[in-house]
Amino acid sequence: MNYVASVLFLFSAAAFIVGLRMLRAPATARKGNLVSAAGMAAAMLGTLLMTIHAGDFNSKAALVVLGGIAAGTAIGIPAARLVKMTAMPEMVALFNGFGGIASLLIGWSQTQEAVAHGATLAEVEADLVRLTGGQANVVTFATFLAVLIGGVTFTGSVVAWGKLSERMTSKPVLYPGQNVVNGLTVLLSLALGIWFTIQPDQIWLLYILIPLSFILGVAVVIPIGGGDMPVVISLLNSYSGLAACAAGLAINNALLIIIGALVGASGLILTRIMCVAMNRSLGNVLFSGFGAVSTSGGAAASGEKKEARILSPQDAYFVLEAAQSVIFVPGYGMAVAQAQHAVKQLADLLVKNGCDVKHVIHPVAGRMPGHMNVLLAEANVEYDQLAVPEDVNATMESVDVAIVIGANDVVNPAALTDKSSPIYGMPIIEVHRARAVFTLKRSLASGYAGIDNPLFYLPNNSMVLGDAKKTIEALISEFKSED
Repeated sequence: MNYVASVLFLFSAAAFIVGLRMLRAPATARKGNLVSAAGMAAAMLGTLLMTIHAGDFNSKAALVVLGGIAAGTAIGIPAARLVKMTAMPEMVALFNGFGGIASLLIGWSQTQEAVAHGATLAEVEADLVRLTGGQANVVTFATFLAVLIGGVTFTGSVVAWGKLSERMTSKPVLYPGQNVVNGLTVLLSLALGIWFTIQPDQIWLLYILIPLSFILGVAVVIPIGGGDMPVVISLLNSYSGLAACAAGLAINNALLIIIGALVGASGLILTRIMCVAMNRSLGNVLFSGFGAVSTSGGAAASGEKKEARILSPQDAYFVLEAAQSVIFVPGYGMAVAQAQHAVKQLADLLVKNGCDVKHVIHPVAGRMPGHMNVLLAEANVEYDQLAVPEDVNATMESVDVAIVIGANDVVNPAALTDKSSPIYGMPIIEVHRARAVFTLKRSLASGYAGIDNPLFYLPNNSMVLGDAKKTIEALISEFKSED
């Protein structure tokens, strides 16, 4: 039966690789998700078959596996159906955390079993070799990594969830000597891990290492501001993969190693993409305390009083009705208003009116990587209408109207002109160069990163204040009334 399980694991690994590749393009992303789900189903079935060894059925192990499948299904299906799209970043953060704590428990339980069977160091090492088929020191070092990275991922993800859901402040939490304290915590964790690697019978070391990893996870994420959450989410995703990879090495499970390596590598690549999109290094994201103080060249920072031009949806309609080129720039405000379906409807009416329409998505728009892509895909926006900033910026002067829906920092011209701004140098969607800009927001307040936006006061910009969905529905009604 183990041969069948091995074949299922091989299929599972191949499905994850193929599914991950299909997720690269919007046109194949949904199929890629289904392929990956099939791979996970094969992995669960293979794990269940592993409870049958040499013809003997281990009923207790089978019940544990079936109980895990049932519990996961009971949580997963309601989460997928009931969690709002606005809460998707928080759910992803929690999933990362669950992956981390699972890896920690795998590594810890393996060592616990060996210690329970052996009284001396030699007996514990021999038992680890028997249980895993690997070298004792390699197994204990992998266990140490699974515990450390898994613990950091778990509590770091919980903090990220708290910041994203605004159950705690989204601003960086800073104190004097913070980086020094974090560095000493890392060094202490490494020292304990090396000690445990050499002497795995000293199980008490894990009881110190586990809470240290939890503390380190909190300490690493609390100094990071809300504006950097997309980077944090992708980085924690990578951590969860690395923890799984280490857990796979600890128990000599090839499937866990492969899956962990895939998740870890893809998360690091995505983190790199996020950092490039903000023109910042990973070290700057992790240690700069970005967003602790709101500073920009906007009106609020300079003390200069400026008035924004306020426009009603009815007046905005007359401009849109004559437009030949329109771009939509979605942000988290679109997610909050659940306006993606209304945006799709308005875009269709504009196309019907002879207008060229594009949806321009910045890599860090929203509160997790791909947040806006998911929302627009849910609304069945055509893939050929999606664009990235570099596709549009070169010809922005020819755009008749740029409609900014709840985005703030990714269209902030201070990133290009104000060297004192925290986002100076960040590539943005340069809507301020369009012939006209409609900024749909509830108010003139700063965005999630806490930075004022001088776009609001430019002569070609008009603020259409109110709930984004209601505003767009009002525009749709104006178009339909003319039919």
